[in-house]
Amino acid sequence: METRKKSPSGRPRGFDADEALERAMLVFWEHGYEGASLAALTDAMGISATSMYAAFGNKQELFRKAMQRYAAGPSDYLVRALEQPTAHGVATEILAGAIRTTTRPSGPQGCLGVQGALTASDSGREVRDLLADWRNDSCCRIQERFRRAADEGDLPPGTDPAVLARYVTTLAFGIAVQAASGVCGDELRAMADAALRTWPPV
Repeated sequence: METRKKSPSGRPRGFDADEALERAMLVFWEHGYEGASLAALTDAMGISATSMYAAFGNKQELFRKAMQRYAAGPSDYLVRALEQPTAHGVATEILAGAIRTTTRPSGPQGCLGVQGALTASDSGREVRDLLADWRNDSCCRIQERFRRAADEGDLPPGTDPAVLARYVTTLAFGIAVQAASGVCGDELRAMADAALRTWPPV
């Protein structure tokens, strides 16, 4: 028998909120914020609109929670990448992680954080801003790691950590767009290898 989760009010829910959020994330990932209709979301989540609002808030709040789940799940390769011992290793793992996430054999292609609200109208401005902040935060974290690499002599003198971080994130986000267009993982890996051959020598 399925264990019922309790709502914030203490009343048992008739569905698994964690599983419902996972399914909502996949719908947003595949269709974007505006492309994911309320009917498609509730159908995938297996709940009514009333239950969705009660458990997750409005559509924007549901997307925010789905994005948090995405960042902690499919996109968590960034955390591991930043722990690599060299800047080159950081960049290599970021691009490899981007390719793995955006070309999964099952499920949506591309990146929820890149494509989720690129075409959102004014009503989706908050979501668009949320994703812009998410992308900029990723770049800032990479920049901080590259600045440390420069201080440690792992990057050649004169290297601009900000420019290098923007270069890597642009490659990663470009990989997501290409993957969403149907470019295969092997071709994307070849591109990443070519880009990394231009890495600044120490």
